[in-house]
Amino acid sequence: MRLRLPEERPTEPPTGFKIAHPVLSQDGTRAGFTGVSLGGALPYGVVADASCVYGRRHRSPARRCDCGFHCVHERATAEALLCVAEHRAAVLLDITVLGAYIRFELGFRYARQRVRTATVGPCACGARAVALADAGWGRPGWRALAAACAGCVRGRTSVSLATFARLAGDGLRVVAGSGDPGESGDSGDPGDSGDPAATVDPGLPEGLGVPELVAEAALLQARLDWFQSRLARLEGGGAQQ
Repeated sequence: MRLRLPEERPTEPPTGFKIAHPVLSQDGTRAGFTGVSLGGALPYGVVADASCVYGRRHRSPARRCDCGFHCVHERATAEALLCVAEHRAAVLLDITVLGAYIRFELGFRYARQRVRTATVGPCACGARAVALADAGWGRPGWRALAAACAGCVRGRTSVSLATFARLAGDGLRVVAGSGDPGESGDSGDPGDSGDPAATVDPGLPEGLGVPELVAEAALLQARLDWFQSRLARLEGGGAQQ
């Protein structure tokens, strides 16, 4: 006789934590996430339903399959995954488990989720992030993004944290984690690459507070400095000719 665990009927949806890479659609109109392991090839939105990555027709999560979304119970457990080299550019997600789920010792495997908060780590230089910029890789139709400070954005395709939250929709909050206080700010709007046709969002998001506006100003100043240096280089080359 095989014993089964009792069926849970929680009064409120369970919550958990996971890590993922933020992604931006090729046309710059949508934002989402892609996983770091199983199912990483399938970007998902703030509210999403799981499907079997093996193409089977059963509903996720199936007991005889390892498909479905995954999360852990403890924030510290998810943060520990960010120490792995290939996960350093990922963000920490605070999620709500929706629909059917299977409970394990460390977390859940489940059918549906809502991402409530995405916490962005510091820029690769160690400063506090004010934007998410092109990470140099992606999925078909999606650019992967990584944390960037005002000084490191330069001409890369990028969006502010506030703009990413707006594009993702469904009430997502995006906050900046620890970094250099001198580069503080939860959001900014660096725009896109040096190509004017590639601009993602030229306007400032609404509803920004003082820290966000300071970050916006720092980011815009960094981009202005970058354009001025490029212009000076071009003018210098013309003068030599």
